[in-house]
Amino acid sequence: MIIRYLHTLCIIVALGLTLSCRATEQKNAGKPAPDSLSTVYFSKNVTPQAVLKLYDRLETKLSGKIAVKVHFGEEGNQNYLPATLVKDLCLKLNATLVETNVLYGGERGSTKSHIALAKRHGFDYAPIDILDSESNLAYNVTTKHFSKVYTGSHFPVYDGYLIFSHFKGHGSAGFGGAVKNISMGLASKEGKRFLHRGNYPKYDESKCIQCNLCVPNCPQNAISINPVNIDHPNCIACGKCIAVCPQGVFFISEDSKQQNAFLERLVEYAKVFTEQKQMVYINVLANISSSCDCFARAPKPFLPDIGILASTDIVALEAASHDLVDKVHKCDDAFLKETSVSGKHQIIYAHQLGMGNLGYQLVDIDGK
Repeated sequence: MIIRYLHTLCIIVALGLTLSCRATEQKNAGKPAPDSLSTVYFSKNVTPQAVLKLYDRLETKLSGKIAVKVHFGEEGNQNYLPATLVKDLCLKLNATLVETNVLYGGERGSTKSHIALAKRHGFDYAPIDILDSESNLAYNVTTKHFSKVYTGSHFPVYDGYLIFSHFKGHGSAGFGGAVKNISMGLASKEGKRFLHRGNYPKYDESKCIQCNLCVPNCPQNAISINPVNIDHPNCIACGKCIAVCPQGVFFISEDSKQQNAFLERLVEYAKVFTEQKQMVYINVLANISSSCDCFARAPKPFLPDIGILASTDIVALEAASHDLVDKVHKCDDAFLKETSVSGKHQIIYAHQLGMGNLGYQLVDIDGK
């Protein structure tokens, strides 16, 4: 069933567009109508000064002990956001940089090496807290997919969270923005296992040239070639094989039910965490590649830098971010085109769960 709903036409002057928004009707399968418009602030300037200005325009200001959730970037990745971009705001807020350890090992898989990597990448101007460095913290919930969600035991230490996200593609989620930065980014290793559960990559053996890149890059030693095989009992569905394979041998299933279940799990985790703490959100639309910052062999960006967006409404922020990427890429779903996976169900499901509005007003702060 096709539901007609109000959407916002956003045009940006600096990119050959005009930055004025108004509600306009579009036809999109399965999308409910937005009930009202939330404000999303925008700057075309990807600079520390723009980050400060955007935060200052937000209606809500964080107080108390503040955490800035960032991504420190995988070793060898060239697309992660530079540490300097959030430095001034972090220092202004007297905040702590926070992350959790990753499931798939490597330098970001253990606390000591994770912090050392962060400092090598320039995140040396503020305290760093790996939230699950000591233990798990479980929240009892009743959602479609979970009865518990797991984060690090340090999560409650902070009164407010600034979610500073790189908006880019992702091989399993279609795109990674604020929702994924909260859900996967604040989940402990135990939580990450439940988030990934069952989302196993598929493979097409006919494309394999036996370059062997996938085998050493699999953190679980779950891949073999000649013939190609994934050992599902060992596979943690991290998607590294998808990212490193130059031939596209590995891919996410086109089963929309399975894919939507993974996206819904991300949203449900994000909802639980946003209900525990006050949060505000900044998305950076720069270095936009088809892969996330977790991969050393991330492809080059497929778009020019667009700008930075900020909001207190996570749904409106993600919707506006995706719309701008689609507009510049001149297609209906840029990440579906680039990753073969659509992540838009994240936005729809988050709205259905009452996390925010689909409709938004984009406000250009440049020159003001």
